[in-house]
Amino acid sequence: MSSSICRLRQMAAVTAGAALLMTLAGCHTDMWHQPKLKAQSENRFFPDGKTDRTPVANTVAVGNLRQDEAFYTGKQNNQPVSQIPMPVTVELLQRGQQQYNAFCAPCHGKSGDGQGMIAQRGLALRRQPASYHTDRLRGMPVGYFYDVITNGYGVMYSYASRIAPEDRWAIAAYIRVLQQSQYTRVNELTPEDLRRLQEEEQSAHGMEKSL
Repeated sequence: MSSSICRLRQMAAVTAGAALLMTLAGCHTDMWHQPKLKAQSENRFFPDGKTDRTPVANTVAVGNLRQDEAFYTGKQNNQPVSQIPMPVTVELLQRGQQQYNAFCAPCHGKSGDGQGMIAQRGLALRRQPASYHTDRLRGMPVGYFYDVITNGYGVMYSYASRIAPEDRWAIAAYIRVLQQSQYTRVNELTPEDLRRLQEEEQSAHGMEKSL
């Protein structure tokens, strides 16, 4: 074996050894044992001894600037709004029905009478879920329902983390539909509404006879 080949091998071994030493020199334990404080741990630096700090007053997260007070709180000048701050369409009401059945009907019932399955299974023994068909709730501004969905009321907890603002308004709009469905007078119906009701009644009677 020639001397040149031996020198090349020696140089390669030295280079590899030097690279390994440099790598090992950079691996200090302080890379994973860093001086840091974990959430909810004690911190003697602050007078209250807490690591977690309250956000600075009026801090707004990126993408969460909510300047429309009525839309995001259901209130204007700290009073519930009387108008839904978005177009009320068939699609909105259908979405409201879907969200209401998922989140509200278990306690308040599908017709809004407060006789949902959870109420029937024992919640009513502690506190009867509200019926939307009382004089008090029929007279409430629509923003009241949005506020209750957002902040909770009584034994009902907040749904702010579960239901988006748009869907809260959809539910509030659908609650108005439920209320109207129970207290609309016949003389307030259009001829088309009357015709449809008569057809549905005839269809229901036909089904009863067939049974």
